Amino acid sequence: MAEDNFSFWKNLILVSLFFTITPIALLTSLFSLISLAKNKDVQAKMVPASVNLIVEPKPGVRVYASLPNTIPTVAGNAKAADARPEIISQYLASYGSPLVIYAKHIVDMADKYSLDFRLITAIAQQESNLCRIIPPGSHNCWGWGIHSESNLGFSSYEEGIETVSQGLKENYIDEGLTTPDQIMTKYTPSSNGSWAHGVNTFMSEMQ
Repeated sequence: MAEDNFSFWKNLILVSLFFTITPIALLTSLFSLISLAKNKDVQAKMVPASVNLIVEPKPGVRVYASLPNTIPTVAGNAKAADARPEIISQYLASYGSPLVIYAKHIVDMADKYSLDFRLITAIAQQESNLCRIIPPGSHNCWGWGIHSESNLGFSSYEEGIETVSQGLKENYIDEGLTTPDQIMTKYTPSSNGSWAHGVNTFMSEMQ
């Protein structure tokens, strides 16, 4: 009799637990399935299948990609150019000098006779405002050979540039007169110093 009572209560308890736990488990599973379905719908709306986030990244989306194996480089061949003719040309052009088309010839003659490439132009500025004030047809922008007894002229500006460059080399530089102040003592000995000051100033403007 006691065993029958025990079995009865045991079966009652098991049945009660079954009907209590099973609905809870079912409800939990159903809730989980609903939540997963909603998440998939949200993701589908946020990121359409046709959008490639690597090609068209959207704000707030982080795109990670591996770095390329090689880093692209930009290469070229640099060629050195002599800026001196351009310096002389721009200086002459700024004063409207007729010598502007002879800028390269001035530099070439300076190299030929080992002179500072600015010297001839600076002297022309001091003597004739860069050939704007000279005896008509003389092509002499440097006061070269011009004195009270005679006025030396050249057949062209090219001839004048080379003659004066050669004369400065042979009659001044080679004799140790290597600065405007020293050249002045022979070139224009009556100057009070303004000639050398002017030449030095004009040379410093051509940098």
